[in-house]
Amino acid sequence: MSKEKENNFESNLKKLEVIVDKLESGDIGLEESVKLYEEGMKIKKICDKKLKDIEMQIKKIKIEDNKVIKEDF
Repeated sequence: MSKEKENNFESNLKKLEVIVDKLESGDIGLEESVKLYEEGMKIKKICDKKLKDIEMQIKKIKIEDNKVIKEDF
């Protein structure tokens, strides 16, 4: 997966939804299910990291004297 695609949270979330739909459908074989599950876990890990990064960024934003100040982290 390229860095640009890894960093696109919304795109990865949609991929994850497609994988879940396929797994829940029951229309695929065992081998394909395992492959999709593995791919889904990789995408989930990328999404979790992105969420943690954003959470840290939000924690560093504060308001002083009615101005939004973003601290580097």
